[in-house]
Amino acid sequence: MSEDWSKGWHQRDKPAGADPEQGATVPVAGPQGYGRPGYGPRGYGQQRAPWPDQPPPRSTRGGSPSGGSSPGGGRYGGSGGGYGTPGRRGWRRWMRPKRLLLIFTSLIVVLAIVGTFLYFNIDGKLARANVLAAYTGRPAPTAGTNWLITGSDSRTGLSRGQEAQLTLGHDIAGARSDTIMILHIPANGNPPVLVSIPRDSYVPIPGYGMNKVNAAFALGGARLLAQTLQNVTGLYVSHYLSIGLGGLVSAVNAVGGVTMCLPAPMKDPKAGLNLKKGCQNLTGAQALAFTRTRNFPLGDLQREQDQRLLLSGLLKKMMSPGTLFNPFASVPAAYGVAGSLTVDSGTHLLDLYGVGQALRGPQSTSVPFGYFQSTSAGSVIRWDHAKATELFADLAADKPIPRSLLTGTAIKGTA
Repeated sequence: MSEDWSKGWHQRDKPAGADPEQGATVPVAGPQGYGRPGYGPRGYGQQRAPWPDQPPPRSTRGGSPSGGSSPGGGRYGGSGGGYGTPGRRGWRRWMRPKRLLLIFTSLIVVLAIVGTFLYFNIDGKLARANVLAAYTGRPAPTAGTNWLITGSDSRTGLSRGQEAQLTLGHDIAGARSDTIMILHIPANGNPPVLVSIPRDSYVPIPGYGMNKVNAAFALGGARLLAQTLQNVTGLYVSHYLSIGLGGLVSAVNAVGGVTMCLPAPMKDPKAGLNLKKGCQNLTGAQALAFTRTRNFPLGDLQREQDQRLLLSGLLKKMMSPGTLFNPFASVPAAYGVAGSLTVDSGTHLLDLYGVGQALRGPQSTSVPFGYFQSTSAGSVIRWDHAKATELFADLAADKPIPRSLLTGTAIKGTA
């Protein structure tokens, strides 16, 4: 190129003598030159100098030695991790193994503290009662663990408006055992077994003679009911769990409802029940009506089966990953359910977790039915004595239950 071009755009704003590439005159400071070693040719007195020598390159920590382009960006900034990029250097400091270990350890400690606080706080919400007291003639401990699970028809805590909304009637004092079940959790790995006790079962009640089994609850509360059932089954009851009408509604609502699949519509104006055919998510009020209806040919026997299914569905929903690993679902559900339960004095939250796991897929049945009988206590259910004795003996020994002793329901539940 001509010398005119060399004085083009890159020299417009430069004073004369400011382009060492073209050998321009170097300004003189002192006798000759700037007096700075390395600025200009070796020695002094030269008026034409090449481009001054550059300082040695600095370490770039990921950039190119010359500060040029690199995958991470330029040496003096850009979006990448050059020497002068504080963001990338800060990120690398946080990614060091020691810092990661510290963060992880701190997170575990925080979660442990929060988890411990929630556990004891929720455990403290459980209502406790001295139900399983020792008495003369109590069966010796048997294999596995046996839970007495009851659903009381107590209206305690419900307003008159709630009673009307749930079709429960008014001015019904006291409490009766509306649902009675025994959950057997074997110690040898066999499937758990959930056994319904029809509330009209005709059994001897200590101190009161023969009567319906739910009369034991009305006469002497949960303690007399537990004593009665231990005597007639021969099973040692280890734990007690009870939930009232209002508690069931709160528990179902707390987990977002329970899904039931019905083979046909279910209607019962007396229970406030009106469900369509097929799978549907029951609210707390609908679940309560579902467990109370006796509008079946077999009446109480079918209702017992449906109650087992609903209880399994409720606890299965509580133990599902969608609830357990979602704190916005699990914590409110745990608080809602815990505040609705009454347990024996030796039961804690961890024990209830075991119940929830056992009820995710238990074998279920009712005490083998014998016949109906009219008595002074009304129409009652008499057990098949031989089959009932076999059932409870197998449970006491942790033996598998014969299929002939297992009964189901046409209704299906899902998680």
